[in-house]
Amino acid sequence: MSADYFAPYDTIRFEGPDSANDLVYRWYDKDRVVLGKRMEDHLRVAVCFWHTFCWPGSDVFGAGTFARPWHTGANDAAAAMAKREAALAFVEKLDVPFYCFHDVDVMADAESIGDFRKSFAEAVDHLEALQARHGRKLLWGTANLFGHPRYMAGAATNANPEVFAWAASQVRDALEATHRLRGANYVLWGGREGYDTILNTEVGIELENFGRFLSMVVEHKHKIGFPGTILIEPKPHEPTKHQYDFDTQTVYGFLKRFGLESEVRVNIEANHATLGGHTFEHEIAMARALGIFGSIDANRGDHQNGWDTDQFPNSVEELTLAMLEIIRAGGFTTGGFNFDAKVRRQSIDAEDLFHGHIGGIDTIAHALIKAEAIINDGKVDAFRSERYAGWNGELGQAIHAADATLASVADLAVSRSLHPKPRSGRQEWLENMINRF
Repeated sequence: MSADYFAPYDTIRFEGPDSANDLVYRWYDKDRVVLGKRMEDHLRVAVCFWHTFCWPGSDVFGAGTFARPWHTGANDAAAAMAKREAALAFVEKLDVPFYCFHDVDVMADAESIGDFRKSFAEAVDHLEALQARHGRKLLWGTANLFGHPRYMAGAATNANPEVFAWAASQVRDALEATHRLRGANYVLWGGREGYDTILNTEVGIELENFGRFLSMVVEHKHKIGFPGTILIEPKPHEPTKHQYDFDTQTVYGFLKRFGLESEVRVNIEANHATLGGHTFEHEIAMARALGIFGSIDANRGDHQNGWDTDQFPNSVEELTLAMLEIIRAGGFTTGGFNFDAKVRRQSIDAEDLFHGHIGGIDTIAHALIKAEAIINDGKVDAFRSERYAGWNGELGQAIHAADATLASVADLAVSRSLHPKPRSGRQEWLENMINRF
Protein backbone atom coordinates (compact mmCIF):
# COMPACT_ATOMS: atom_id res chain seq x y z
CA MET A 1 0.00 0.00 0.00
CA SER A 2 2.76 2.48 0.88
CA ALA A 3 4.62 1.87 -2.38
CA ASP A 4 1.44 2.90 -4.20
CA TYR A 5 0.85 6.00 -2.06
CA PHE A 6 2.56 8.26 -4.60
CA ALA A 7 1.62 6.18 -7.66
CA PRO A 8 -1.04 8.65 -8.94
CA TYR A 9 1.64 11.31 -9.38
CA ASP A 10 3.98 11.64 -12.32
CA THR A 11 7.66 12.35 -11.88
CA ILE A 12 8.08 16.08 -11.33
CA ARG A 13 9.68 17.73 -14.35
CA PHE A 14 10.85 21.19 -15.30
CA GLU A 15 8.38 23.21 -17.38
CA GLY A 16 9.54 26.78 -16.79
CA PRO A 17 8.06 29.84 -15.05
CA ASP A 18 5.14 30.17 -17.47
CA SER A 19 3.77 26.65 -16.90
CA ALA A 20 0.09 26.37 -15.96
CA ASN A 21 0.70 23.12 -14.07
CA ASP A 22 1.05 23.05 -10.29
CA LEU A 23 3.06 19.85 -9.99
CA VAL A 24 6.09 20.91 -12.03
CA TYR A 25 9.29 22.82 -11.48
CA ARG A 26 9.34 26.37 -12.74
CA TRP A 27 12.96 27.17 -11.86
CA TYR A 28 14.66 23.87 -11.00
CA ASP A 29 16.08 22.76 -14.33
CA LYS A 30 18.60 20.22 -13.15
CA ASP A 31 20.66 20.25 -16.35
CA ARG A 32 20.86 24.03 -16.67
CA VAL A 33 24.46 25.21 -16.40
CA VAL A 34 24.96 27.92 -13.79
CA LEU A 35 28.42 29.38 -13.25
CA GLY A 36 29.95 26.46 -15.09
CA LYS A 37 28.13 23.67 -13.23
CA ARG A 38 24.80 21.83 -13.62
CA MET A 39 22.09 23.10 -11.30
CA GLU A 40 21.60 19.63 -9.80
CA ASP A 41 25.30 19.52 -8.93
CA HIS A 42 25.19 23.02 -7.41
CA LEU A 43 22.19 22.35 -5.16
CA ARG A 44 22.51 18.63 -4.30
CA VAL A 45 18.92 18.48 -3.05
CA ALA A 46 17.91 15.98 -0.36
CA VAL A 47 14.60 14.95 1.24
CA CYS A 48 14.57 14.26 4.98
CA PHE A 49 12.98 11.19 6.54
CA TRP A 50 11.99 12.66 9.91
CA HIS A 51 9.57 15.45 8.99
CA THR A 52 8.36 14.04 5.70
CA PHE A 53 7.72 10.42 6.62
CA CYS A 54 7.99 10.04 10.42
CA TRP A 55 6.11 13.02 11.83
CA PRO A 56 2.39 12.13 12.00
CA GLY A 57 1.18 15.73 12.13
CA SER A 58 0.94 15.89 15.92
CA ASP A 59 1.70 18.84 18.18
CA VAL A 60 1.72 19.43 21.93
CA PHE A 61 -2.01 20.11 21.86
CA GLY A 62 -3.26 17.33 19.60
CA ALA A 63 -2.74 13.96 17.97
CA GLY A 64 -1.43 13.29 14.49
CA THR A 65 -3.54 14.33 11.51
CA PHE A 66 -1.79 12.70 8.53
CA ALA A 67 -2.88 9.02 8.73
CA ARG A 68 -0.52 7.93 5.98
CA PRO A 69 -0.42 4.16 5.29
CA TRP A 70 2.71 3.65 7.39
CA HIS A 71 1.28 5.60 10.35
CA THR A 72 -0.34 2.52 11.81
CA GLY A 73 0.01 3.52 15.45
CA ALA A 74 2.84 1.10 16.14
CA ASN A 75 6.22 1.56 14.49
CA ASP A 76 6.76 -2.16 13.96
CA ALA A 77 8.80 -3.89 11.26
CA ALA A 78 5.99 -3.74 8.69
CA ALA A 79 5.35 -0.03 9.24
CA ALA A 80 9.08 0.78 9.10
CA MET A 81 9.47 -1.13 5.85
CA ALA A 82 6.44 0.61 4.34
CA LYS A 83 7.85 3.98 5.36
CA ARG A 84 11.23 3.24 3.77
CA GLU A 85 9.62 2.11 0.52
CA ALA A 86 7.39 5.18 0.35
CA ALA A 87 10.30 7.51 1.10
CA LEU A 88 12.61 6.36 -1.66
CA ALA A 89 9.69 6.24 -4.12
CA PHE A 90 8.89 9.86 -3.24
CA VAL A 91 12.49 11.01 -3.68
CA GLU A 92 12.51 9.41 -7.13
CA LYS A 93 9.19 11.09 -8.01
CA LEU A 94 10.72 14.47 -7.10
CA ASP A 95 13.69 13.59 -9.33
CA VAL A 96 16.24 14.82 -6.80
CA PRO A 97 19.40 12.86 -6.02
CA PHE A 98 19.58 12.56 -2.22
CA TYR A 99 17.82 11.73 1.05
CA CYS A 100 18.82 11.97 4.76
CA PHE A 101 17.85 10.02 7.89
CA HIS A 102 18.29 9.47 11.62
CA ASP A 103 18.68 5.84 12.66
CA VAL A 104 15.29 5.72 14.42
CA ASP A 105 13.56 7.23 11.36
CA VAL A 106 14.15 4.14 9.26
CA MET A 107 13.84 1.26 11.76
CA ALA A 108 11.20 -0.42 13.88
CA ASP A 109 11.06 0.57 17.55
CA ALA A 110 13.35 -1.37 19.88
CA GLU A 111 14.22 -0.95 23.55
CA SER A 112 17.18 -3.20 24.42
CA ILE A 113 20.51 -2.33 22.88
CA GLY A 114 20.68 -5.71 21.14
CA ASP A 115 17.21 -5.37 19.59
CA PHE A 116 17.99 -1.78 18.61
CA ARG A 117 21.10 -2.80 16.69
CA LYS A 118 19.30 -5.70 15.01
CA SER A 119 16.36 -3.55 13.92
CA PHE A 120 18.65 -0.85 12.53
CA ALA A 121 20.79 -3.40 10.68
CA GLU A 122 17.68 -4.79 8.97
CA ALA A 123 16.69 -1.27 7.93
CA VAL A 124 20.13 -0.60 6.45
CA ASP A 125 19.96 -3.80 4.39
CA HIS A 126 16.63 -2.63 2.97
CA LEU A 127 17.85 0.92 2.31
CA GLU A 128 20.80 -0.41 0.36
CA ALA A 129 18.44 -2.33 -1.92
CA LEU A 130 16.07 0.65 -2.26
CA GLN A 131 18.91 3.01 -3.20
CA ALA A 132 19.84 0.69 -6.06
CA ARG A 133 16.21 0.26 -7.15
CA HIS A 134 15.38 3.96 -7.21
CA GLY A 135 18.78 5.33 -8.19
CA ARG A 136 19.03 7.65 -5.17
CA LYS A 137 21.94 8.48 -2.85
CA LEU A 138 22.45 9.33 0.81
CA LEU A 139 23.52 12.92 1.53
CA TRP A 140 24.01 12.18 5.20
CA GLY A 141 23.07 9.86 8.02
CA THR A 142 22.90 10.50 11.75
CA ALA A 143 21.76 9.02 15.05
CA ASN A 144 18.83 10.34 17.06
CA LEU A 145 20.38 11.14 20.45
CA PHE A 146 17.56 13.32 21.74
CA GLY A 147 14.17 11.64 21.33
CA HIS A 148 14.23 8.73 23.78
CA PRO A 149 13.71 9.47 27.51
CA ARG A 150 17.24 8.21 28.22
CA TYR A 151 18.45 11.38 26.49
CA MET A 152 16.34 13.82 28.47
CA ALA A 153 19.55 15.30 29.93
CA GLY A 154 21.61 14.95 26.77
CA ALA A 155 23.74 12.20 25.26
CA ALA A 156 27.46 13.04 25.28
CA THR A 157 26.76 15.69 27.93
CA ASN A 158 24.64 13.48 30.18
CA ALA A 159 25.50 13.24 33.87
CA ASN A 160 25.24 9.43 33.57
CA PRO A 161 28.13 7.71 31.71
CA GLU A 162 25.82 4.82 30.82
CA VAL A 163 23.92 7.17 28.54
CA PHE A 164 27.19 8.31 26.95
CA ALA A 165 28.05 4.66 26.23
CA TRP A 166 24.62 3.89 24.73
CA ALA A 167 24.97 6.97 22.51
CA ALA A 168 28.39 5.73 21.40
CA SER A 169 26.78 2.47 20.27
CA GLN A 170 24.18 4.32 18.24
CA VAL A 171 26.70 6.61 16.59
CA ARG A 172 29.13 3.79 15.85
CA ASP A 173 26.39 1.86 14.02
CA ALA A 174 24.95 4.92 12.27
CA LEU A 175 28.38 6.07 11.07
CA GLU A 176 29.22 2.61 9.78
CA ALA A 177 25.81 2.42 8.07
CA THR A 178 26.39 5.79 6.43
CA HIS A 179 29.74 4.51 5.16
CA ARG A 180 28.15 1.32 3.81
CA LEU A 181 25.38 3.27 2.07
CA ARG A 182 28.05 5.54 0.52
CA GLY A 183 26.74 8.60 2.32
CA ALA A 184 28.54 11.86 1.62
CA ASN A 185 28.48 13.14 5.23
CA TYR A 186 27.70 12.20 8.81
CA VAL A 187 25.89 14.77 11.00
CA LEU A 188 25.85 15.21 14.77
CA TRP A 189 22.98 17.33 15.99
CA GLY A 190 23.20 17.77 19.75
CA GLY A 191 19.48 18.20 20.28
CA ARG A 192 19.85 18.11 24.06
CA GLU A 193 23.58 18.77 24.42
CA GLY A 194 23.05 21.69 26.76
CA TYR A 195 21.15 22.44 29.95
CA ASP A 196 17.82 23.66 31.28
CA THR A 197 19.15 25.04 34.57
CA ILE A 198 22.67 25.80 35.74
CA LEU A 199 21.63 24.65 39.24
CA ASN A 200 22.12 20.98 38.36
CA THR A 201 24.78 21.36 35.68
CA GLU A 202 28.57 21.08 35.72
CA VAL A 203 29.31 22.90 32.49
CA GLY A 204 33.02 22.04 32.52
CA ILE A 205 32.41 18.30 32.77
CA GLU A 206 29.78 18.40 30.04
CA LEU A 207 31.97 20.32 27.60
CA GLU A 208 34.90 17.96 28.20
CA ASN A 209 32.67 14.94 27.59
CA PHE A 210 31.18 16.51 24.47
CA GLY A 211 34.69 17.10 23.12
CA ARG A 212 35.74 13.56 24.02
CA PHE A 213 32.72 12.12 22.24
CA LEU A 214 33.33 14.10 19.06
CA SER A 215 37.00 13.14 19.07
CA MET A 216 35.99 9.48 19.28
CA VAL A 217 33.64 9.93 16.30
CA VAL A 218 36.42 11.45 14.20
CA GLU A 219 38.81 8.70 15.25
CA HIS A 220 36.27 6.03 14.23
CA LYS A 221 35.66 7.75 10.90
CA HIS A 222 39.33 7.30 10.04
CA LYS A 223 39.44 3.79 11.46
CA ILE A 224 36.69 2.54 9.12
CA GLY A 225 37.91 4.59 6.17
CA PHE A 226 34.80 6.75 5.82
CA PRO A 227 35.70 9.36 3.17
CA GLY A 228 32.81 11.72 3.93
CA THR A 229 32.64 14.83 6.09
CA ILE A 230 31.72 14.95 9.79
CA LEU A 231 29.27 17.80 10.39
CA ILE A 232 27.90 19.54 13.50
CA GLU A 233 24.56 21.32 13.25
CA PRO A 234 24.47 24.50 15.38
CA LYS A 235 21.34 25.48 17.31
CA PRO A 236 21.07 28.03 20.15
CA HIS A 237 18.23 26.55 22.22
CA GLU A 238 15.05 24.47 22.05
CA PRO A 239 14.52 21.93 23.36
CA THR A 240 17.09 22.91 26.00
CA LYS A 241 17.37 26.42 27.41
CA HIS A 242 20.99 26.68 26.27
CA GLN A 243 22.83 24.41 23.83
CA TYR A 244 26.60 24.21 23.63
CA ASP A 245 26.58 24.31 19.81
CA PHE A 246 24.88 27.73 19.85
CA ASP A 247 26.01 29.02 16.44
CA THR A 248 28.82 28.68 13.89
CA GLN A 249 31.30 30.81 15.85
CA THR A 250 30.62 28.88 19.05
CA VAL A 251 31.09 25.58 17.25
CA TYR A 252 34.39 26.78 15.78
CA GLY A 253 35.69 27.77 19.21
CA PHE A 254 34.68 24.34 20.52
CA LEU A 255 36.39 22.56 17.62
CA LYS A 256 39.52 24.68 18.06
CA ARG A 257 39.72 23.82 21.74
CA PHE A 258 39.75 20.09 20.99
CA GLY A 259 41.93 20.28 17.86
CA LEU A 260 39.12 19.29 15.52
CA GLU A 261 38.79 22.42 13.38
CA SER A 262 40.27 20.64 10.35
CA GLU A 263 38.16 17.50 10.88
CA VAL A 264 34.61 18.80 11.38
CA ARG A 265 32.45 21.28 9.48
CA VAL A 266 29.01 22.75 10.08
CA ASN A 267 25.61 21.82 8.74
CA ILE A 268 23.79 25.17 8.92
CA GLU A 269 20.02 25.33 9.30
CA ALA A 270 18.20 28.52 8.33
CA ASN A 271 15.68 28.35 11.18
CA HIS A 272 18.42 27.68 13.73
CA ALA A 273 20.30 30.75 12.51
CA THR A 274 17.30 33.00 13.07
CA LEU A 275 16.62 31.49 16.50
CA GLY A 276 20.15 32.55 17.42
CA GLY A 277 19.44 36.14 16.38
CA HIS A 278 21.39 35.82 13.13
CA THR A 279 20.49 35.81 9.46
CA PHE A 280 20.94 32.68 7.39
CA GLU A 281 23.57 34.35 5.23
CA HIS A 282 25.50 35.49 8.34
CA GLU A 283 25.98 31.90 9.48
CA ILE A 284 27.14 30.80 6.02
CA ALA A 285 29.51 33.77 5.72
CA MET A 286 30.94 33.00 9.15
CA ALA A 287 31.47 29.34 8.23
CA ARG A 288 33.18 30.45 5.02
CA ALA A 289 35.48 32.84 6.89
CA LEU A 290 36.39 30.16 9.46
CA GLY A 291 36.88 27.43 6.86
CA ILE A 292 34.19 25.09 8.22
CA PHE A 293 31.34 25.47 5.70
CA GLY A 294 29.83 22.06 5.01
CA SER A 295 26.13 21.62 4.28
CA ILE A 296 22.69 23.21 4.61
CA ASP A 297 19.34 22.32 6.17
CA ALA A 298 16.93 24.44 4.15
CA ASN A 299 13.84 25.76 5.92
CA ARG A 300 12.51 28.95 7.51
CA GLY A 301 10.88 30.11 10.70
CA ASP A 302 7.86 32.31 11.29
CA HIS A 303 8.73 35.86 12.32
CA GLN A 304 5.79 35.90 14.73
CA ASN A 305 6.85 32.69 16.48
CA GLY A 306 9.89 32.20 18.68
CA TRP A 307 10.42 28.52 18.02
CA ASP A 308 11.69 26.22 15.30
CA THR A 309 8.70 25.93 12.93
CA ASP A 310 10.63 24.16 10.13
CA GLN A 311 8.60 25.59 7.26
CA PHE A 312 9.58 25.21 3.62
CA PRO A 313 11.64 28.15 2.32
CA ASN A 314 9.66 30.54 0.13
CA SER A 315 11.65 33.80 0.04
CA VAL A 316 13.80 34.15 -3.07
CA GLU A 317 15.39 37.28 -1.56
CA GLU A 318 16.53 35.53 1.61
CA LEU A 319 17.83 32.51 -0.29
CA THR A 320 19.63 34.68 -2.85
CA LEU A 321 21.65 36.34 -0.09
CA ALA A 322 22.46 32.90 1.32
CA MET A 323 23.31 31.56 -2.13
CA LEU A 324 25.80 34.37 -2.71
CA GLU A 325 27.67 33.28 0.41
CA ILE A 326 27.60 29.62 -0.62
CA ILE A 327 29.07 30.52 -4.01
CA ARG A 328 31.72 32.70 -2.34
CA ALA A 329 32.58 29.69 -0.17
CA GLY A 330 33.28 27.70 -3.32
CA GLY A 331 29.96 25.87 -3.29
CA PHE A 332 29.27 22.45 -1.84
CA THR A 333 31.82 19.67 -1.87
CA THR A 334 30.19 16.82 0.06
CA GLY A 335 27.27 18.92 1.35
CA GLY A 336 23.97 19.95 -0.20
CA PHE A 337 20.51 21.37 0.47
CA ASN A 338 18.52 19.05 2.73
CA PHE A 339 14.88 20.04 3.23
CA ASP A 340 14.58 19.86 7.00
CA ALA A 341 11.04 21.16 6.58
CA LYS A 342 7.54 19.84 7.13
CA VAL A 343 4.15 20.54 5.67
CA ARG A 344 1.67 22.13 8.05
CA ARG A 345 -0.51 20.02 10.31
CA GLN A 346 -3.59 20.78 8.21
CA SER A 347 -1.84 19.77 4.97
CA ILE A 348 -2.90 16.15 5.16
CA ASP A 349 -2.85 14.99 1.52
CA ALA A 350 -0.03 13.29 -0.36
CA GLU A 351 -0.17 16.14 -2.85
CA ASP A 352 0.74 18.60 -0.09
CA LEU A 353 4.10 16.82 0.30
CA PHE A 354 4.78 17.50 -3.37
CA HIS A 355 3.75 21.16 -3.15
CA GLY A 356 5.99 21.77 -0.13
CA HIS A 357 9.07 20.26 -1.73
CA ILE A 358 8.45 21.69 -5.20
CA GLY A 359 8.10 25.17 -3.73
CA GLY A 360 11.24 24.84 -1.64
CA ILE A 361 13.30 23.42 -4.50
CA ASP A 362 12.09 26.10 -6.90
CA THR A 363 12.94 28.80 -4.34
CA ILE A 364 16.57 27.73 -4.01
CA ALA A 365 16.86 27.20 -7.79
CA HIS A 366 15.45 30.67 -8.44
CA ALA A 367 17.86 32.08 -5.85
CA LEU A 368 20.80 30.37 -7.56
CA ILE A 369 19.85 31.98 -10.88
CA LYS A 370 19.57 35.41 -9.25
CA ALA A 371 22.88 34.96 -7.44
CA GLU A 372 24.52 34.09 -10.76
CA ALA A 373 23.13 37.30 -12.28
CA ILE A 374 24.46 39.39 -9.37
CA ILE A 375 27.90 37.80 -9.64
CA ASN A 376 28.02 38.20 -13.43
CA ASP A 377 26.93 41.84 -13.10
CA GLY A 378 29.92 42.34 -10.81
CA LYS A 379 28.99 45.68 -9.22
CA VAL A 380 28.36 44.37 -5.71
CA ASP A 381 31.55 42.30 -5.56
CA ALA A 382 33.54 45.12 -7.14
CA PHE A 383 32.46 47.51 -4.40
CA ARG A 384 33.36 44.97 -1.70
CA SER A 385 36.79 44.47 -3.25
CA GLU A 386 37.42 48.19 -3.58
CA ARG A 387 36.36 48.79 0.04
CA TYR A 388 39.09 46.46 1.32
CA ALA A 389 41.71 47.27 -1.35
CA GLY A 390 43.91 49.10 1.15
CA TRP A 391 44.84 45.81 2.77
CA ASN A 392 46.63 44.85 -0.44
CA GLY A 393 48.59 48.12 -0.39
CA GLU A 394 51.81 49.07 1.33
CA LEU A 395 50.29 49.88 4.72
CA GLY A 396 48.08 46.83 4.78
CA GLN A 397 51.03 44.60 3.95
CA ALA A 398 53.16 46.27 6.60
CA ILE A 399 50.54 45.58 9.26
CA HIS A 400 50.51 41.90 8.31
CA ALA A 401 54.28 41.55 8.03
CA ALA A 402 55.73 38.77 10.16
CA ASP A 403 57.88 41.22 12.15
CA ALA A 404 55.10 43.80 12.69
CA THR A 405 54.35 44.78 16.28
CA LEU A 406 51.81 47.03 17.90
CA ALA A 407 54.55 49.62 18.38
CA SER A 408 55.81 49.42 14.78
CA VAL A 409 52.32 49.89 13.38
CA ALA A 410 51.66 52.77 15.76
CA ASP A 411 54.97 54.38 14.73
CA LEU A 412 53.89 54.16 11.06
CA ALA A 413 50.73 56.06 11.88
CA VAL A 414 52.76 58.77 13.65
CA SER A 415 55.56 59.04 11.07
CA ARG A 416 53.10 59.39 8.20
CA SER A 417 50.82 61.78 10.09
CA LEU A 418 47.89 59.59 9.11
CA HIS A 419 44.53 61.30 9.09
CA PRO A 420 42.05 58.70 7.79
CA LYS A 421 38.82 60.07 6.38
CA PRO A 422 35.52 58.21 6.80
CA ARG A 423 34.22 56.53 3.64
CA SER A 424 30.63 55.57 2.95
CA GLY A 425 29.64 51.92 3.24
CA ARG A 426 26.91 52.63 0.65
CA GLN A 427 24.46 50.24 2.30
CA GLU A 428 21.37 51.75 0.68
CA TRP A 429 22.93 51.62 -2.79
CA LEU A 430 23.90 47.98 -2.26
CA GLU A 431 20.39 47.09 -1.08
CA ASN A 432 18.95 48.80 -4.14
CA MET A 433 21.32 46.88 -6.36
CA ILE A 434 20.20 43.57 -4.86
CA ASN A 435 16.53 44.50 -5.20
CA ARG A 436 16.97 45.21 -8.92
CA PHE A 437 17.60 41.53 -9.42
